[in-house]
Amino acid sequence: MPLRHRYLAVCLVVGLFVTACSSTSSTSSQSTPAATSPVTATTVAPTTTTVDPALANAYVEPGPFPVGVTTATMANGVKVEIWYPAVAGSSGTETYDARDFTDPVLRSLLTGNVDATVTYAATRDAAVADGKFPVVLNSHGVSGWRSVSSFLTSHLASWGMVVVSPDHASRDLYHLISNLPNLSGGGTGSTTTTVTPDTSNTTTTIDPKALARFNESVDDLLGSLDYITAQNGDAASPFKGHIDLDHVGALGHSAGGGTILKASLDPRIDGYVSMASGIFTTQTELPAKPSFFLSGAIDHVADTERTYNAYLTVPTPSLFWRIDEAGHNAFDDLCTLGGGKGIIGVAEASGLGPFLDGAPLVRKLGSDGCVPPAAPATTTFPIIQHAVTAWFLQLFGKDATPKGLDSSVSGSYAVKVTVEQR
Repeated sequence: MPLRHRYLAVCLVVGLFVTACSSTSSTSSQSTPAATSPVTATTVAPTTTTVDPALANAYVEPGPFPVGVTTATMANGVKVEIWYPAVAGSSGTETYDARDFTDPVLRSLLTGNVDATVTYAATRDAAVADGKFPVVLNSHGVSGWRSVSSFLTSHLASWGMVVVSPDHASRDLYHLISNLPNLSGGGTGSTTTTVTPDTSNTTTTIDPKALARFNESVDDLLGSLDYITAQNGDAASPFKGHIDLDHVGALGHSAGGGTILKASLDPRIDGYVSMASGIFTTQTELPAKPSFFLSGAIDHVADTERTYNAYLTVPTPSLFWRIDEAGHNAFDDLCTLGGGKGIIGVAEASGLGPFLDGAPLVRKLGSDGCVPPAAPATTTFPIIQHAVTAWFLQLFGKDATPKGLDSSVSGSYAVKVTVEQR
């Protein structure tokens, strides 16, 4: 393989959730609308009050349901991963290999003897538990895939939710090489396709192709809601009668946060959780629904100011959590790969270290949240699992009041959590 192609492949593997080999904005770029003044994270008032640990950790452990998982294909060919409460006695484990979500060019390079798999408690195609369960739609970020946040999606299922997560071909890892000219604004015959916020807050450049790809991801997500709705009424479906369509939420990471913000304008969606994200520049109408924004204090991809500005901009009620020692990939499975180095570790074990050494920015972005000073996933995962689970259970009326979500939880974890609500 020519050196240029090898270098390109490395950039694609490690440049997760960012513009391919670039620190400029991409099709996944999020920013506060031009009319909103920048607000720095330092404006978030620190809190020191503690709370009963039983509340702060109410949903850290898996819930009462075993988890089932299945892969479906919608009529348009988009694959969807679905996690759900399974019948008692379901006790399997599910494993996926991150390399299987790459195209053949990347897959042929990632041959190193290092762990590239993720295993979690779930039984493939188990029977659905008795009852009707609310729905959470999940949207992954750039160079992600439908199961890339399984640590969280499977956890929500254990607490009685059906999580529906489509692939986004406009930005997933498998199609990233073919999308590279559009994602980076380069390539033969391409025009600029970046979404570029104007820091003067006067103008913003939005390329139509970037907007089209963003809208495609919204269509994917709402299409997955249509799919599970149809399954609920299909006598031949294992989900027949098990879906509570009166309670639907949305969850998104990075670019997925922008996707769910627009998708949540759909009247079927009750509220949303946005992780390490913000507001897509062109979105002028914001859903008047409950929202929850989470950010990592050391996220250098979607910095905490961007997420905090979004929290300040959307209609109330809204909740904001900033997790110390958490980076961009604290909200997905990636930092559990490559010996704790994430995709970087997989690439290095495959002999691609010299190429990374020639692209220090790519190395930095690819490891965001995976290496010190970031806390390990074993520290941040339980915090995120508790917070997101507690918020959705309150949204869906399972908890009469929020459990362990206010500022009193700040000092209850191994790392500090700063909380605001409005």
